[in-house]
Amino acid sequence: MTNREAMNLASDCAQALFQRDTASQAMGMRLLSAGPGCARVGMTVRADMVQGHGTCHGGYLFALADSAFAFACNSYNEATVAIGCSIDYIAPAHLGDTLNADCIEQSRSGRTGNYDVRIENQQGQLIALFHGKSYKVRGPVLTQETPNE
Repeated sequence: MTNREAMNLASDCAQALFQRDTASQAMGMRLLSAGPGCARVGMTVRADMVQGHGTCHGGYLFALADSAFAFACNSYNEATVAIGCSIDYIAPAHLGDTLNADCIEQSRSGRTGNYDVRIENQQGQLIALFHGKSYKVRGPVLTQETPNE
């Protein structure tokens, strides 16, 4: 497979997953880019995402990172799920912040993979670090009619 074909496949997989991902859409996430083993997802912190201390609830940060992880580890058209994740919260995110989660594949072998996600705000400040471990299950991400629609 050429680099261009791999990039197109990754993009098609990410777009197909995002279209089916009503949870990420409901949180206002935007799929910004995807490539083989990588993805970038954005989200703006809304008022309904702010917890009692006046900052973005950690669950929303985790969900943002988890979505970027999902798009990255499913970029090879092999259905993949999480088997473990962890997150470290570095700095608070605030109402109105525009967050970007960048996921990068660290390793992929056999049925498992390891991925790291950095969440940064609009000023490039590190907000959280996430690590996810993936497990390849049976089946493709794309249905027969999905590619290049």
